Amino acid sequence: MVHDEAKPEWSRGIALAWGVAPPAQRGPKREFTLDQVIDAALAIADADDIDAVTMPSVAASLGLTAMSLYRYVGSKEILLLLLQERGMGTPPSSIADADGWRAGLEAHAAAAAEVYRLHPWMLDITIRGIATTPNNLAWLEAGLAALESTSLTRKERVAVVLQVSGHARFRALVERGYGERVTEAEAALSAVVRDEAELIRGLITDERFPELHATLATGALVDEDFDNFDFGLARILDGVAQYLAR
Repeated sequence: MVHDEAKPEWSRGIALAWGVAPPAQRGPKREFTLDQVIDAALAIADADDIDAVTMPSVAASLGLTAMSLYRYVGSKEILLLLLQERGMGTPPSSIADADGWRAGLEAHAAAAAEVYRLHPWMLDITIRGIATTPNNLAWLEAGLAALESTSLTRKERVAVVLQVSGHARFRALVERGYGERVTEAEAALSAVVRDEAELIRGLITDERFPELHATLATGALVDEDFDNFDFGLARILDGVAQYLAR
């Protein structure tokens, strides 16, 4: 006997993100729209990071009680889902307007990194799989569209877009970390990097870390004219180009 696969049910959060389920109607008439609630959460996250986004804090910013907020979003999990969706936004036209697949993916990586710079708290939201909300899927669509003219298979295109997206996210993580150190040290990034290199230099020996020792000796870790992430992305795309050539 052949059994039909069960159709997955949409969670309330996903339904709200797609605009196919109105907020619950229980209780008195709502004073705000769902968009206004998410805007309030976004303002808190941008100002004080994701840990500051709680049901009580968002409610208070709107002059509501925490219990009243549940009439808009049923849980903090749903609130964070909708907040991440809002923070991600839609991909810019620079991706579609780029000349060729490589330029398109470079634009995709640059735009994604800029989103994380604008909303660094998004880096603290755990990735639990491919996002299923409209804006997040629009970013995946934009990456796949950049590869539409190539001979890559559908699954290969997905793999490439995920690599480029992951590279952009890691870049943003490192940039945020260094940014925090710059703020704490009240110094320029170049000074922080130089201090870091000097610290490492004092910890290593040629006998135990020969390659790192030689690398430090060349000044490679403090070369302000060399961008590690631009170089890394270029090599990823070189690999795709060579794969296509074969």
